Parts: sequence; structure tokens; C-alpha cells
Amino acid sequence: MEKHFRPIEPPEEGRLSDAVAEHIEGLIVEGQLHAGDTLPAERELARLLEVSRASLREALLMLVSRELLSVRRNAGYTVAEVTAPSLTDPLLRLMEAQPKAVADVLELRQGIETLTASLAARRATADDVADITEALERMETAQGDGRAGEAADWDARLHLAIAEASHNVALVTMMRGLFEVLREHVRRARAAMLISPHGEEDLRQQHRDLVEAIRQGDADAGLAAAERHLQYLRDGLDLGEGR
Repeated sequence: MEKHFRPIEPPEEGRLSDAVAEHIEGLIVEGQLHAGDTLPAERELARLLEVSRASLREALLMLVSRELLSVRRNAGYTVAEVTAPSLTDPLLRLMEAQPKAVADVLELRQGIETLTASLAARRATADDVADITEALERMETAQGDGRAGEAADWDARLHLAIAEASHNVALVTMMRGLFEVLREHVRRARAAMLISPHGEEDLRQQHRDLVEAIRQGDADAGLAAAERHLQYLRDGLDLGEGR
């Protein structure tokens, strides 16, 4: 995590604490810092940023007030969970009761994930590619070991990592806010696909194609791979247009 922090140049106008807060906020919204990450201790963070502890503390408290960080006694500062419960909770309930809601979430995923795949192929950094690759490898390992629930979690995290590699703040925030819906939708989709004798291999290859397109920086291939994967889910879940 320390590699993400850089020395802060004192601004010509305004307060140093504002510049520190802006830097840390940027790391959060761009996906370099994730929900649940604990920041380095104040002394170490001040050293990395080359600022006084007073300016750092003021910046951290600003981010707490914006609900981007949370703080607990003796536990330091942690990146807050950015969620949208007013939207997420009803969608989760609807997916339990209404098959149409599952189809509608898939349509939402098609719109968002084809765009994030294309943008990630254009914009992903080496660190982004490493995060995406790790999620893919963990997903495959969990599935190979028969840990279906863990595989579904890493599947959802893979798609979130791709969104974060888009470096589009609006898309990243939306995907983070809908992560619980995404994870539940992935769980349902994988359960349906894995009934097929070729389902596991099909999903593995689709994800590999998607990740490889991003590694190669091929936006068209990334979009096409995302389209193929989501259409495969639509076909497997029997979510035709006449639903």
C-alpha cells in the first residue's frame, strides 16, 4: 500500500491539509485504496507524504467527515465501505422473489461491464493488471478446489477490479455501491452455468479472454469478450427477450 502515497507539494494557494486530503481521496476513488484497507500509522504516513502530522491529521479528519474514511480507537484510519443500501437492499430482495429482476440486473451488467472492459484495456496500469490477474487466479483456484462460494466472490471481485482499472470515478463508485448485488448475481449465474458439463471450462475461458484483452490493451477485444461472457450468462439463465 505504501507505494501509492507520494510526497505532497505545498500548494501555492490554500492549505497543505487540503492537498493531502485530495491526494488520499484520489487514491480511494481511483481504486488504488479499497474498502477495508487500513492506512499506515500517522507517523509513517506523514513520512511518506512528507508533511507534518498536524496537517495530515487535519486531512484525515476531513475525509472522515466526508465518510471516505472511518476511525476507531487503537485501530487507525480505514477506507470506508462506499455502498448504496437504498438501492442495493431492494434489488437483493427482488432477485429473491422475481426472476425478471435477475434479467434486469444482467442487462445493467451488460451496459456497465462492456464499457469498463473497454476502458480498462485502454487505461489499466501495471498495478491494475496485477490486481485483475490475482482475482482471476484466486477464482480459478477456489473453483478447482470445489469452493464454489469463494469462487463466486472472486468472480465478482474480478469484475470490480476491471471497473477500477477503468479509472472512471462514476463507474467505479457505481460498481462499488452495487457490489453486493453483483456478488449475488454472480453466485446465481455460476450455479446455473456449472450444471452444464462444459460450464466450468466455458466460464474459465471467457474470463481468461477478458483478462488477456486488458493485458494486451485491446479495447475492442475487451468489449467483445465482455459481451460474449454476458450473452453466455443470458443464454444459460434462459433470459431471452420474451421474458
